[in-house]
Amino acid sequence: MTKLTIKELENKARIIRLGILETMESGKKSHLGGSMSSADLVTALYFYKMKHNPKRPEDPDRDRFIFSKGHSVLAQYSVLAECGYFPKEELKKTKTLGSILQGHPEIRTPGIEANTGSLGQGLSIGLGMALGAKLDQKDYRVYVILGDGELAEGQIWEAVNTASFYKLDNLIAIVDYNKLQAVGFLKKRYDLGDIRGKFSIFGWKTFEIDGHNMEDIVKTLDETDHIQGSPSVIIAHTVKGKGVSFAENNPGFHNAPLSEKQLKQAKKDITVTVGGMN
Repeated sequence: MTKLTIKELENKARIIRLGILETMESGKKSHLGGSMSSADLVTALYFYKMKHNPKRPEDPDRDRFIFSKGHSVLAQYSVLAECGYFPKEELKKTKTLGSILQGHPEIRTPGIEANTGSLGQGLSIGLGMALGAKLDQKDYRVYVILGDGELAEGQIWEAVNTASFYKLDNLIAIVDYNKLQAVGFLKKRYDLGDIRGKFSIFGWKTFEIDGHNMEDIVKTLDETDHIQGSPSVIIAHTVKGKGVSFAENNPGFHNAPLSEKQLKQAKKDITVTVGGMN
C-alpha cells in the first residue's frame, strides 16, 4: 500500500470511524468504545506502516497484524474494507447470520491472521509468528494491539518474557491504553500500575505516545524499525469511544447497540476533526 501523509491519515481515520458506525447499523450490540479508541492506531498500521497487499493477502513476505483484543475488531473490519480486502457493503452485514464479519476476528475473513478475542492470547500468537520469521530468515514484522485490561492475563507476561529472551526485534506490541474496562475505570477495577515500567524490566524497548496524534504514531512506528535485539512496545494513551461525544470515556458503550438517534449523532460527531489527547 502507498504510504499516506499525516493529513491523509487523519482524514482516513475519520473514514474508518464512519465505517465502524456502518457495522453497527444492524442494531446489534457492538464494541464501539474500544474500536474507536484504536482506530487511529489501526489506520496508521495499514495505510502507512505495514507491508500488505489486498490482492495477495497470503503473500509470505507481508507484515502480520494481530488484534489481541478481538472484541474491537470493528476498527479492523473498517480498515480492511477501505483497503479492498472485501466490499464495503459487507460492513452493514456485521454480526448477522452468514456474514463473514462476526463479533470477533476469524481467519475465514480476508485479511484476518488469527482468531482472537479470548483475551491474553494475541501476544503469544504474534510471538510465534515473529519466531517463525526469524527461523525462515524473513524480514516481515509482527504488530499486536493489546487492550490495557487484558494485561491482567498471565499469558501476556509469559509472552513478554519469552519475546525478550529470544530478542525478537521484529515484534511490536501496541497497548491501547484507554484506561477503561467493560464495567468501569481500570484504576478501580484492576490497577496495573506502571505499564511502561513492567515492559521495560522485561527488557523491551518502550515508547509512550498520544494514540490519537497521527504524527506521534507514525514517528514512533518508524523508530521501532531501528531497534535491534529486543521487542518494542508502544503505550498509546487513548480515549475510549474517541470521536463520539456521548461515548467518550463512557463504559456504557463498551458493548452496546446504538439507537437511530445515537447513530445519527455519532456520524455527525465524526465529521468534526478528531485528534489530540483528551
